[in-house]
Amino acid sequence: MAGLGDGGPLRRRDLLRQLSAGLPLHALGAGLLFWPGRAAAASPATDPRWRLDQAEWKRRLPPAAFSVLRQEGTERPFSSPIEHEKRRGTYLCAGCRLPLFSSAAKFDSGTGWPSFWQPLQDAVVTKLDFKLIVPRSEYHCRRCGGHQGHVFGDGPPPTGKRYCNNGVALVFLPG
Repeated sequence: MAGLGDGGPLRRRDLLRQLSAGLPLHALGAGLLFWPGRAAAASPATDPRWRLDQAEWKRRLPPAAFSVLRQEGTERPFSSPIEHEKRRGTYLCAGCRLPLFSSAAKFDSGTGWPSFWQPLQDAVVTKLDFKLIVPRSEYHCRRCGGHQGHVFGDGPPPTGKRYCNNGVALVFLPG
């Protein structure tokens, strides 16, 4: 597939960046880039203490975090301060505070979302997502089931993976 205007290859992240440039957050949430309609809820929690109903999640989370974590929404690219976080530390699930990623695995993917080449051991679970028609691997917090993002095969060594995370789904703990 040729790139737009330059004749070079067009990577999926470049296409998404070009398509989403300038679109308001409500347009993204309405499904202009995504298959119309969002999932009704995130994955089921594996820990019974985190099997909360939607009303309780809505009470606990800010609206943007609720949209991503519990309704599998997507935040606008380049909007998260966590994308620019450079300190050493740990990234926790914003829903239940389970540690998900080490800062040692963070890298700048150029996509506009915080990206990691691997999660912490036993931190996330994956499932197949068909919202863009083409299947993608979606990942969620193992403990509370909160939607985090998608994993792609275009990351750096040593894994070659890119865990593309929504910043509102994370809390950074320095140290």
